[in-house]
Amino acid sequence: QGQLLAKSWSSLFGGQSGAALRAPIYSFNGRDVLADPLWPRRLAWHGSTPRGGHARQWDCQGWRSSGTAQGMASALGEGRLLAGHRHNCSTP
Repeated sequence: QGQLLAKSWSSLFGGQSGAALRAPIYSFNGRDVLADPLWPRRLAWHGSTPRGGHARQWDCQGWRSSGTAQGMASALGEGRLLAGHRHNCSTP
């Protein structure tokens, strides 16, 4: 409660270093995503380019569980939310 996630909107998404996530990030069921073993990949799915635009081919839109589509996601431990790499949309 009341923990600072980033100093500014631009520091959260931009720059070379991006935001260093130090505060816990909680799932909808109250689990700390950065520490809970039920979140082994710790990805932030966003479907965006590094500059924040829509990565149209990599957004998992229209994804089906049996498909092989890929979407853009960033590892939360990297500290750069929009750095992103393609991951299979079926990745938990």
